[in-house]
Amino acid sequence: MMVQNSDKLSAGAVGSPAPVAVSPSGRSIRKVALGAGGGTVLEFYDFSIYGYLAVVMSPLFFPFDDPVFSLLAALAVFGTAYFMRPLGSVVFGHVGDRYGRKTALVATLLCMGLASTAMGLLPTYGQAGFLAPVLLVLVRMIQGFSAGGENGGAATFVSEVAPPSRRARYGSVIGLGGNIGFASAAAMAAMMTVLTTDEQMQSWGWRIPFLLSFPLTLLCLWIRRTLQDSLASVTDGAVDESPLRAVLRDERRSLLRLAGLSIAVNGTSYFGFTYLSIHLTKTDGYDAVPVYWIAVGVIALTGLLMPLTGILADRIGTRTVGCIGLVGYLILTYPAMMLLDDGLGWAALGFFLIMVNTSFLQVAVFTMAPRLFAARHRYTGVAVGYNIGVMIAGGTAPFVSVALAEGTGHALAPASFVLGVALLGLFTMVLTPRKALVADDAHAAAPTPVARDRASCGEFLEK
Repeated sequence: MMVQNSDKLSAGAVGSPAPVAVSPSGRSIRKVALGAGGGTVLEFYDFSIYGYLAVVMSPLFFPFDDPVFSLLAALAVFGTAYFMRPLGSVVFGHVGDRYGRKTALVATLLCMGLASTAMGLLPTYGQAGFLAPVLLVLVRMIQGFSAGGENGGAATFVSEVAPPSRRARYGSVIGLGGNIGFASAAAMAAMMTVLTTDEQMQSWGWRIPFLLSFPLTLLCLWIRRTLQDSLASVTDGAVDESPLRAVLRDERRSLLRLAGLSIAVNGTSYFGFTYLSIHLTKTDGYDAVPVYWIAVGVIALTGLLMPLTGILADRIGTRTVGCIGLVGYLILTYPAMMLLDDGLGWAALGFFLIMVNTSFLQVAVFTMAPRLFAARHRYTGVAVGYNIGVMIAGGTAPFVSVALAEGTGHALAPASFVLGVALLGLFTMVLTPRKALVADDAHAAAPTPVARDRASCGEFLEK
């Protein structure tokens, strides 16, 4: 059911006002990109620091005799957050579609910051017994709930204010922000490992990265609260009373398309973000500190490449750029993993050859996702579709990869996980027609650069 706008209420049902859409200036577009990308940095710093400290925290919360079981238990907790993300996407998507994108994004940031601070204050198993892992799971679930509304909302917000000819360029800040967040988490883990002894790290050092999120949360909240909301869903005069119901009724194909793309982008990304560091330390036996710094450098570099791939996507088409990344994973993952145990220099090169593909794939998916859904329920559609893929592939990537390596006894076995999700992503990308990408936002009246999207995924594969 759609509710018409009135003079008193911008959109929505009674008591559900939403701000009117505005035609954004260049300055306001850059400010939105900064606010969305900056908040995403903090969100994914908070969300990923647990993954980088899993090796340190696993015996503190899961003191099994076999350290492999302790690590698997810690990674299972890492995965529980992802099962909360679809719920968060529904709740924050509803808020974003009914009350404004900015309102939802401020709420996700506040929720994540408080949960991360709480994690830094948790008692260990030695201090609280069985209560400690229970509290750890609860806090991770809150983090997952919050993260469920972040990427989809930020991508939607930026897409709606960016001009069509530069949509991928501005949309690249979402992937860039996520990568910088992951890199910052890895850098913090490395710094704490260098600055503390093993005993200090086990005692209190692991808490510091979580507690630092509190002042950073206050800063990012201030930035996001100063943004001018731009709710494109009111440009057609109506919003959905239940955005989720509308998406499930009218946008099932788009939801499935985005879920397939999300499985690919999150399975491949989290394989690099989390598992490769574990592989280098546990399987190949490198010291943790240089591995952390390799992760910092590679993840930051691939993030910094995203604005360039965004410019490329605006010129040759987002689907073509996405296919480049997916084909890159299919070709490079296996040989790149063969380099990982040949010394730190070769390990860094192998790490980069795997992760560079995410510079193409993330930009393509974050640019395409908002265009798959009608504006009046876009936040919900993007958030739910994206987080279905996150739940299936993102949260399970490190656990499945460790299990494959341990279960088969082959260090290269985890590459099969990457190949599987990349094949699914390529299949989905090829079968996503250009006509499925809508453009009913604040710039809809502007000329659409159809010519710049002339190279389809099929054309790329034929070449």
